[in-house]
Amino acid sequence: MRSSLTRTVAFRATHRFFKPGWSEPENRARFGWTADAPGHSHDYTCAVKVSGPLDPETDMILDLPLLDRILADEVAGPLDGKHLNEAVPEFAYGRALPTCEALAHYLFDRIAARLPEGVTLELVRVAEDASLYAECERDPGLGVGG
Repeated sequence: MRSSLTRTVAFRATHRFFKPGWSEPENRARFGWTADAPGHSHDYTCAVKVSGPLDPETDMILDLPLLDRILADEVAGPLDGKHLNEAVPEFAYGRALPTCEALAHYLFDRIAARLPEGVTLELVRVAEDASLYAECERDPGLGVGG
């Protein structure tokens, strides 16, 4: 039998939706005020859901301090207080826009790679605020370890 566990962390970051190959008016027409320099900030939350069998000795899926360390290393540490377009190469101007969807996907790959064997990352949810969030889910076709 598998169980799941969800941990949520918070971080504050700035981002801007802007494509350098487009003119300022074109960016403004497409992205509205979110294209304005220098960008705008959000108090993000990132919820991470993992699953796996319970360890018979601890009755846990994984050691919670390990999950907290992974989230500190991959989410809060590199993103809190940062401008995503400037601090994260994948979101540099001319690359992917730092949308909730793109951020959830980016974090999913990084967190999944750090989990111990037998623990599966099921979902990463990134919320900009109470009214907007995106989720990146494990592909069910990948099986238990994927």
